[in-house]
Amino acid sequence: MEFYSTGIHSTEGIERWYAIHTKAREEDRAHGNLDAWGVETFCPKIKHLSTHAFTGRPVRAIKHMFPRYIFAYFDAETMLHKIRFTRGIHSVVTVGRVPAHVDDEIIELLRSRVTPEGFITLQDEFEDGDEVYLKEGPFKGFTGVFNARLKSSDRVTILLTAVNFQGRLIIDKEMVASAGGSRSAEAAPCTKAKAAHNF
Repeated sequence: MEFYSTGIHSTEGIERWYAIHTKAREEDRAHGNLDAWGVETFCPKIKHLSTHAFTGRPVRAIKHMFPRYIFAYFDAETMLHKIRFTRGIHSVVTVGRVPAHVDDEIIELLRSRVTPEGFITLQDEFEDGDEVYLKEGPFKGFTGVFNARLKSSDRVTILLTAVNFQGRLIIDKEMVASAGGSRSAEAAPCTKAKAAHNF
C-alpha cells in the first residue's frame, strides 16, 4: 500500500467511501464479492429507455449508472490490499498514489434518488432539453450530472472529475500543513488522478 510519506496522516480505523474501478461488465460480481467480505457497497443502476431495433417499440433496459464503477465503504489502511485483489475489481481510483475517498454527500445525493424498485431516478422534474446546473454541494459547477440522457461515458467522466478535484484539494491541504503552514516555492504540485481508467 503506497501513500505519500510527507503530510499524509494516518487514517487507520476510518472508513470512507471510495470509487472502485471494476473489470468490464463485472460490476455485479465485484459488488457480490465485496459484500461477501462484509464491505458495504453502492452500485447505482438506472432504467435506460431505448428503441427496439426491429419493432421500433420503446424498451427499458437496466444499466449501471457509472459503467465499470461502483462505490465501497472501507478503511483504506487496513483493507486496500484485500479490496484491490478481490475478483471483479480492476483498481481503486486514486489521486497520485493515494486512494481518493468520495464525499459522503455524493453518496447521499445519489441514494436520495433511489426508487423503491432500487433504481436511480433522474431529472423527473425537468423537461426535455433543460440544462441542469448544480450550484452547491460536491458536484458544484457541473452541468447535467443527473441527466439520464447523457452518454454513460459522460456520467463516468463527471464522477471522476468530481472525485479527482476533491482528492487534489485534500492532498494540497496536507502538503501545505507539512510545510509548516505555508507553501514554499519548492512545494510539490498537486498530482492529477491516474489516467489508467478507460471510460
